[in-house]
Amino acid sequence: MAALKIENIEGGVVFSAKIVPGSSKTAVCGLLGEMVKIKVAAPPEKGKANQGLIEFLAKQLGVKKNAISIISGQTNPVKQVQVLGVSSDSLIEKLNLSKN
Repeated sequence: MAALKIENIEGGVVFSAKIVPGSSKTAVCGLLGEMVKIKVAAPPEKGKANQGLIEFLAKQLGVKKNAISIISGQTNPVKQVQVLGVSSDSLIEKLNLSKN
């Protein structure tokens, strides 16, 4: 089974996410290789899907929106996401990605 690849950085984590915009609801769909797959309700136009992703992750992870940034892949479905203020363990737990 594949595991989410998480890079620990000072004060937070960086991970890869595959985003599926224009979905019926915003939700974590599980793992896709070493990435987390997230469906976003917002459409893929004018950064709305990226904004929807940041708002969703902030709520799920219990951090402020400004603690989350998309460091690469702004116009690509595969993004590198940086989250400050969480550990890799809490990221996996709060996104329900733990291997049960």
